[in-house]
Amino acid sequence: MPLPPAPKTRGARVDVRLASQRAKPNAEKLIVRGPGPESDARRAPRQQAALLSPVEARPTPSAPAVRAPQAPERTSATAVSVVASPRKAVTHKTAQPAPSRLRRTLSGAPRLFVLDTNVLLHDPTALFRFEEHDIYLPLVVLEELDAHKKGTTEVARNGRQVSRSLDALVSLSAGADLSGGIALNASGQKQAAGKLLFQTTLLAGDLPQALPQGKADNQILGVVHALQKLHPEREVILVSKDINMRVKARALGMAAEDYQNDKVLDDDELLYSGALALPENFWIKQGKKLESWQSHGDTYYRVGGPLVQSMLINQFVYYETPGESGLYTIVEELQGDTAVLRTLRDYTSIKNNVWGVTARNREQNFALNLLMNPDIDFVTLTGTAGTGKTLMALAAGLTQVLDERRYSEIIMTRATVSVGDDIGFLPGTEEEKMGPWMGALDDNLEFLSKGNGTGGGEWGRAASNDLIRSRIKIKSMNFMRGRTFLNKYVIIDEAQNLTPKQMKTLITRAGPGSKIICMGNLAQIDTPYLTEGSSGLTYAVDRFKGWAHSGHITLARGERSRLADFASEAL
Repeated sequence: MPLPPAPKTRGARVDVRLASQRAKPNAEKLIVRGPGPESDARRAPRQQAALLSPVEARPTPSAPAVRAPQAPERTSATAVSVVASPRKAVTHKTAQPAPSRLRRTLSGAPRLFVLDTNVLLHDPTALFRFEEHDIYLPLVVLEELDAHKKGTTEVARNGRQVSRSLDALVSLSAGADLSGGIALNASGQKQAAGKLLFQTTLLAGDLPQALPQGKADNQILGVVHALQKLHPEREVILVSKDINMRVKARALGMAAEDYQNDKVLDDDELLYSGALALPENFWIKQGKKLESWQSHGDTYYRVGGPLVQSMLINQFVYYETPGESGLYTIVEELQGDTAVLRTLRDYTSIKNNVWGVTARNREQNFALNLLMNPDIDFVTLTGTAGTGKTLMALAAGLTQVLDERRYSEIIMTRATVSVGDDIGFLPGTEEEKMGPWMGALDDNLEFLSKGNGTGGGEWGRAASNDLIRSRIKIKSMNFMRGRTFLNKYVIIDEAQNLTPKQMKTLITRAGPGSKIICMGNLAQIDTPYLTEGSSGLTYAVDRFKGWAHSGHITLARGERSRLADFASEAL
């Protein structure tokens, strides 16, 4: 904007009208009609120059300010009047534009999620997990569901369940126009408030020629790209368990996400460990409020304070100080701000050995207290390789089956997921087919039959290896559905390879008087599409924590050998 003419003599007035007439062409260029393609950073200096105009800074009485008309409703920018000639006012808008109409629609309208086939095969209830947002199914997804519905595998069962859910939704919306969508809560799923949309027309997506058009993944990407053009006011997101497909979608400028609803935890470090260390000043803060008594050979403590709020039933609470013997307890009762702690049995002592096995560290002592407690019906053990999970579970089972006669027999099973290539079909009966998968059982039985140089009780010294094996049954998980285990000690090994649905199927087999032990290493998951956060073992640990008849402990230190310990840390 040109400056007004300088005064010829000191104290002379400046003709503001002349300055305004000269500045009028430039001022009209500064009128802002709404957010445009030009960035705010480039537009701000010009707007500030208009606001700092000398004409506006020094108005004269002969040129009164004229207020500009209100801005249109489609933008919330405030109109500011600029001093000018009485015959014509020049308006200018501030540099604070409100969000555009598109941005408001994106924040308010439900999202449109395009589901990949692997999401539905992984979780058949994924259709009802997106709350108020809409679901879109391309035609190629329906074709892939039809191709995977045959067989007896978990994937085939999930595919058939998804097909039945889709059929139920379409049947309940008979006569409705499918192009407008079907209400997902029509089948009784009240948490799903969105709509289910099918691809009813051919959608052409402009994808690079390098992507083969006949591949199902690329067809889904083409549908997502076409939906973004058809619905620019909505946020279209691809949901897939395929990492490479999500990478391709993002490379093409599309929004893609992983299916997160099946994950119990986002970080495996947040998993419940089963143990809680007391601070050094815990007993000092208790003071006179601390109560203690003895019953049936055990010592009980009633404690209070804010730390009690973070305790759970059957959680191990310990207090250790250098140079002194520690205190190891378990939470027996919780009432408001008070908790009752019971001291543990010391299985590190040779007199309390379990079939010749003694605990070598704090966590193993906690685990044996859970395994030998008849009031605990469900135990989960996690830890790295060589921490003694299988050995302790098997030793506790033999003691309670052969010595104490608490259970009738031991049933052992595991997920048959191979680490490398499959070796093919195995001959023989069910137990013979499971034999190669039960190498850990044979190794631990060999150690327990020798007693590690010590006796394992009167029954343990007299029982032969054949008698021990006669009380151990090896079963396949493929034939567990419909069974009921009465008075059995069930060991589920390698449970980290189970899905939450498989874990539920196995745990619900337990009948009266049975006990189930689930063991696994979350760092050794071999099942595709399973992670530490979505594993069935993680699911069980998180859901059962705090129940009065379950317990969990994470074994931290390996005791197999110094070579195995170093390999688990260094490799």
